[in-house]
Amino acid sequence: MTSLPELVQSTLLGTTRRGTLTVPLNPDTTIPFIVVRGPLEGPILLVTAGVHGAEYASIEAAYRLGKTEASTLRGAIVLLPLVNPTAFFQRSIYVNPIDGKNLNRMFPGRAGGTYAERLAFWLHEQQFRHADALVDLHGGDLVEALEPFTIYPRNHEPSRQLGRAFGLPHLVPGSSPGVSSSVAQTHSIPAIIAETGGQGIWTDQDVQWLVDGCHRVMAYLGMSKTAPETGAVTEYAEFAWLRAPSAGLWRPIVTVGQSVEQGEHIGTLSDLADNDPMTLTAPKAGIVLFLVSSLAMNEGDPLVGIGAGPL
Repeated sequence: MTSLPELVQSTLLGTTRRGTLTVPLNPDTTIPFIVVRGPLEGPILLVTAGVHGAEYASIEAAYRLGKTEASTLRGAIVLLPLVNPTAFFQRSIYVNPIDGKNLNRMFPGRAGGTYAERLAFWLHEQQFRHADALVDLHGGDLVEALEPFTIYPRNHEPSRQLGRAFGLPHLVPGSSPGVSSSVAQTHSIPAIIAETGGQGIWTDQDVQWLVDGCHRVMAYLGMSKTAPETGAVTEYAEFAWLRAPSAGLWRPIVTVGQSVEQGEHIGTLSDLADNDPMTLTAPKAGIVLFLVSSLAMNEGDPLVGIGAGPL
């Protein structure tokens, strides 16, 4: 079992190494890794992607980061570009198909739990807790559209500053249980979740947002001397979520990036006979950062996420 420190120490100074790790689960799981180690010792930045297997911009961005020139770094980047390969190959949205659980609600995991819980435990114990900082790359899933945003654990200032350094246009505190960035609470490690792209599309722009953000984080950590410039970052007090009160047909009338007022009509939800469409309204005033674009809707699924309350 190869931990994060072992991955770094087994990579020669000033070189890049690629390979795979076998995670002892049932079934065993093979996860690719890339280590880019500079010629001088320094911080270890862990970048993960593919927690959700169909968030393609994040996965591609992690692979592209593996082409970073080792000679330009102090310290090391450890990239795990596809931590949930079963979900990736089955194009599964939200959940791991083996146990039907959302990996990004399972951290820090359980050694004796179901597949996703044990995978989360391995990632947390063998990788996350040994890093100097964690950037977990995400994006809109196959049925999700979004504006580029970064989430940091609420009330964790080092993570907030890491999010500001990453430089996506929107920065929001989060409080969802079991997410990867909860390592900020368990081990006081700065951690963020950065999201671009969605709906099965991974444009060069979406990928570049994430690549540039990671390079800015490396400069912030003192691992490199140069980084792409940061644009304006708008901070919000909260992510206001609206979830489906029932299953049915979802027809949004808003788009991502749109400003809405509290109580504004944002879409309708009707049953499969298309009877009595229910008018759904914005829970808070703010900017629509996340929107499910699927006509099919399950009870309890997220519909809209609004960046609310300027910080």
